[in-house]
Order: sequence, then structure tokens, then C-alpha cells
Amino acid sequence: MPKLQRLAYALSAIFTVSALPLHAYAQTPKQRAPRVEDKTAPTVLMAEDISGRPEREIVLQRDAEVIKDKTKVKSDTACFRQVENEVQAEGDVKIWRFGDYFTGDELKLNLDSGQGYMLNPTYKLEANHAQGKAERINFINEDEAQVVNGTYSTCQSVTPDWYLRSDTLNLDSGRDVGTASKTLIYFKDVPILGTPALSFSLSGARRSGWLSPTPGFGSKNGPELVVPYYFNIAPNRDLTLYPKLIGNRGLQVGALARYMGETDGGLYRGETYVEVMPRDRAYAEANPDKKSDRWMVRSNHTQDITPDWAYSWNVRAASDDNYPNDFSKTVANSTERQLLRELRTDYHGDIWTLTARVQKYQVLQDPDSTTPVPRPYDRLPAVNFHAAQYDVAGGFDWAFDSELTRFYHPTLINGTRLVAIPQVSYPIIGPSYFITPKVMVNAATYSLDAYNTQSSENMSRAIPTFSLDSGLVFERDVTWRGKQMTQTLEPRLFYVYTPYRDQSRFPTFDTDAASFNFSQIFSENRFVGSDRIGDANQLTAALTSRFLDANGAEMLRLAFGQRFYFRDQQVQLDSSTPVVDSRSDILLAATGRISDTWTFDSAVQYNQADKSVVSQSYSAQWVPGAKKVLNLSYRYLRDSFKNVELSSQWPIFDRWYGVGRINYSMLTKKILESLVGLEYNADCWVFRTGAQRFVTTSTKQSTQIFFQLELNGLSHLGVGSPLEAMKSTIPGYQRLNDGYGR
Repeated sequence: MPKLQRLAYALSAIFTVSALPLHAYAQTPKQRAPRVEDKTAPTVLMAEDISGRPEREIVLQRDAEVIKDKTKVKSDTACFRQVENEVQAEGDVKIWRFGDYFTGDELKLNLDSGQGYMLNPTYKLEANHAQGKAERINFINEDEAQVVNGTYSTCQSVTPDWYLRSDTLNLDSGRDVGTASKTLIYFKDVPILGTPALSFSLSGARRSGWLSPTPGFGSKNGPELVVPYYFNIAPNRDLTLYPKLIGNRGLQVGALARYMGETDGGLYRGETYVEVMPRDRAYAEANPDKKSDRWMVRSNHTQDITPDWAYSWNVRAASDDNYPNDFSKTVANSTERQLLRELRTDYHGDIWTLTARVQKYQVLQDPDSTTPVPRPYDRLPAVNFHAAQYDVAGGFDWAFDSELTRFYHPTLINGTRLVAIPQVSYPIIGPSYFITPKVMVNAATYSLDAYNTQSSENMSRAIPTFSLDSGLVFERDVTWRGKQMTQTLEPRLFYVYTPYRDQSRFPTFDTDAASFNFSQIFSENRFVGSDRIGDANQLTAALTSRFLDANGAEMLRLAFGQRFYFRDQQVQLDSSTPVVDSRSDILLAATGRISDTWTFDSAVQYNQADKSVVSQSYSAQWVPGAKKVLNLSYRYLRDSFKNVELSSQWPIFDRWYGVGRINYSMLTKKILESLVGLEYNADCWVFRTGAQRFVTTSTKQSTQIFFQLELNGLSHLGVGSPLEAMKSTIPGYQRLNDGYGR
């Protein structure tokens, strides 16, 4: 057919079809709007040979094409029925619908409703690049398709490594969900899992449904099986149920609720996790005189009532002392012994903040340790007030802090304490120097309850403090490793004078000696808390040097600091024996980025009197590329611990990656925590396996093994939770299939 004649037929078809009446679309509340953007768009017909009856039926022969808005059909032959607005195509049929691509032997499709079918089809979905083949696809509407006796996979190859085969597979892009009945999941053409029903998200977004069962095995609890169910309640709230069968103990049920949102007053967010085991068989056998019902609760919430007023809570609770030992999956959880319950509210103005809180502790003792876990004082309640202004009355800064607290302890002295701390300073700041004199007073009054043979008592004190902080900043241009940089030299002197006041009769409700570090040596008080105000006539000298690149980023920082005492330190926590040192330990620190791949951090506390190191820590991280990280650290505290830690994620060969971590105590000659694992990253799946071992008490350890096959875009199968273990224990770990998973 001449080109001119073909063009005439095409123009005639366009005019005829576009003049036909349109079918209205009835939208129900639960139904998304159709994906056809323009129902009035004309239908374009093209072919080598076009014939038929005008305004009734148009037959397209050889290289037939039918196009309407977002739908395009190509085939050897096609018939377009204008009244029905329907196309029927045969022979090498290809169809594009909103980015999805289908091929098959025969197609029938209504361009208005989106209904139709395709025989012997293959398909590729745009949302998640999934593909499959089937005996037949029934197009329900523009959003929904039913795959009959077909397959589904997110693998891109012609022969996918994994796929699911189902009698009936419904793909609903409008609701972003796929559902399947009588399904077998194949891996390397071997069936690995069968299920009577299956549902999943087409885009990987959150949706309600059963999550993959997660078997597990631990040396303490034996085999485990978790079958979670996820409720996607709303975009800003969800709930996950965790029924868990523990071989040596029984059935445990867990629930995690998460939420966030906004009210007229402002934002709110929180989460609550609960575990309950109605009867623990192993615990009942070991402790016949105790209740075997066991549980644990973690809950936190923050909410703005008004733009200036907020409240929050933080609750931790467990049924018994052994709960962390028996059920924890990490060292951090197994060592959590002081469980805080706190309710607080905050109200603030332009220059002030008022906080009220109630704090109470549940203390879990370690049954295998002879050293008891101390119980902190409860605050029932504590009310704090803070106000401050800067650069007022010609350059002065002032602040005022006050706290009223009722302290309670079941075995120690109880009482009420009121503290007020006014302070004023006058910063003098120049281009390369600063001088800041400051005066403050720490005043406190106590109302103590009767205790043992002591009667109730009231006492008070007021202690002034003067400090003078000063420093210089020198800069020069340097070249380091071929790069132009700026080096700074920053000497700093900090003088503090606090007269001695006898405080030995005052209780220590919330006070302890502060850790000696670079932050503490520039503070006025050597104690944390308000029950002890250290007497001082001392000078802190420090020297810092920084190397800054052209963008101002810090590449290297070196620091040195020491405190010099001009008189004995008489105020102590529990002893009246003064400390007679004339100078403190020396603090040394170095941190920075050696190159684009190396970073390090180090700190040393050195005692000159006995020429020994009190504490030291060194850490280095090497990240030469993606999925490559090596961490090495060493931590030492005299008479306490001496640990070395090594962790890494590293490609071994081809697609295999090794992960590992070891935390070793050089004092006890014991491995505190270890992890070893392997990962394999394919195009559409990841395999992980390994084992983790960590201490649960001072004498006991727990070992967990895990392996997992994660099918990208579908689910994961296996034993344990290796991904969580690797992410939480290896700094810098990167997920191999980033972008997948919930």
C-alpha cells in the first residue's frame, strides 16, 4: 500500500475513533482512579494494510499498531471494533500499559475498561522490574491483572535464579499488592517452599500480611521459630506481632507498635514493645518456688501539647532478674540491669525552660555475680528551672538553674533537696583570642528524713566559684601530603577558684566523681551532681592544633591537657582524706582522617607520679571502597578492663563477602563477643550465614547460628536474623542489596 494511502487510512481511523462516545468511569471509595490519564485521547491505528467497515470494524494486516494514550499494542494482525472500543490481536503480540510490558500469542483488550486477556504471555512490570510467564493473563482493569498458572520473579535474566509458580497470581498495581494461591517458590529450579496463599508488595512498600517465618537456634534456648504478622495500619503507624515458639521454654508472644503524627499542638511519636511468655518450662523447673510467667516491656513516647509545652515517657520493665540472661540477643540488652521508668513534661518560654519529671528504677541483679547492681535513687518528683540570656547590659551573659527534688531509696536515707545556681560572665572575644571571667554560686538546702538512729534534719550550704577561661588562636598555611591546608595552634588556660566548705554530712543522692577527660577538665566542678562541690584553686592548661582543608573540614586534631592544683583537694565523696596531688594526669588525644579511606581516634590518660597509663583507647577504620570496611580498636582502663576488638566486612572472591567481629578481654583471657559470617550477593537474591556468641552473665555465654536466603522484592527465608546482627555489631557495615527489605 502506498505511503500516502496508509496515511489517509490512519487519519481516517483517528478521526472516526475519536468521535465515538466515551464510557463513563464509576469510581468507588476503595478504588483508585484509572491509570489512563486522558480518556478523550484519540486511538491511533497503523498497519501495512488497513481494511474493514468504517465506524464499525477496522482490520489491520502486517505490522499492526494500536495506540491510545498510555496503551500501545503491536502485532502481526489486529482487529479494532470501534463501537466496543476493543482490539483483538494475534501473532507476536506486544503490549505496553503504563510502563508494564507484555508479549503473547493472542490479545483481546477493551481500551475503555482495560478488561481483556492474553494467551501464552510473558510480562515485565515497571514498578519493581519483576517478570514472569503464564498460560494466560486476564486483564481485570487498568490496575489489576490475573496471571493463570504462571511465574513471578524480580530476577532480570531469561532463566531467573528464583521464581514463584502459582495457579492464580493477582497483580494489583493500584493497591500495590500481589496475591497468589497454591504457590511453590523455586530456587535454582528446586522447590524450597510451598504455601496455600501468599501476598507481597509489588513496589517493596509496607503492607499488612504474614512476614517470613524465622527459625533460630541458640545454645541456651534450643530451636526457635518466629512467625511475625505485620499490620500496616496507616502510613504513620503500624503493629507487628511476634509469636515465637522456643523449644526449651514454650510459646512467647511479642508485639511492637510504632506511630508518629501531628496534632494542633505539634508532633508526636513513640513505640512500645511487649514480650509475654505465660509459662516458661525451663524457668519453672529451675525455680519451682517462683512464678513462671515472664514478660518484658519497653515503651517511649514524646508529644507536643502546644508549641511551648511537651510531655514524654520512657518505661523499661521485666518480670525477673534472669530475663536479660535468658532472652537477650545482644550484649547491650543482656547487660541492661537498671531499668528506668520516667514520666516528664517540659514547658519553655523565650529565655527559660521548666521541666518536671518522675523517675523510678527497677534493678535486675546478675544471679551469677557476687557484686550487686546498685540501685539509683528515685526522683519523686524532680522539678528543674533554667533561664539564660546572652549579650545583655553591655555584653554580659547570665544564667540561672534551679532544681527541687524528692529522693527516695528503700534502704538509704531519703530527703528533699533544693538547689539554686545563679551565674554571670563577661566574654571578651577578639579576632584571635577570648577571655571569659565568670562568677557563680551553688546554693542548696536539704530536708532529710529520719534514718536509723538519726532524726530528721535540715541543712544548707552556699559555695561561690570564680573561673577565668582564656585562649589564643594562631593560624598558618601549610602543605600536607601535597595539599594546601591551614594549621591552627590554640593554647588555652582555665583557672577555677572555689573555697573549701565541709560537706561530709551531706548525703550523696545523685553525685559521683566525673570521668577525667577533655570535657571535664574545662568544668568548674570535678563531681557530677549537686551533692558535692569540689574545692578548687587550680589551673588547666591545654594545647590544641588542628589541620583544616580548603573547605574548612578538620582533617587532623592533636590535643594535650593537664590540670595543676595549688592546694589539696579536701572535698571527697565518702572520705575526708584530702587528695594532695599537685597536678593531674596528662591527657593526650589525636583524631582525624589520614586519607579518604583511613580515619582514626585515640586518647591517653597518663599518670606522671607512678609513670603509668591510667586509660587509653585507640581505634582505626579503613574504608577503601563499597562493602569494604576494617575496624580495629583497643580500650584499656587500669584495674578494670583491657579489650581489643576487630571487625570487618570484606569481599573474598567473586560475589562472596566475609563478615566478622571479635571482642577479646586480655585481662580475663576470654572472648566477650564474636561473630563470623559469609554473604553471597547475586543479582536478585542474597545468602547470609554465620554464628554469634556473646556473654549473658559473668559466667555464662550464648551462641546463636543463622542462615538466610533473601529473595529481593519478595521475602527472606532462613534461621535467625543475621542482617540485624551484622548491622549492629560491625561499624560501617553496608547491606549488599541496599534498597530492599523493610
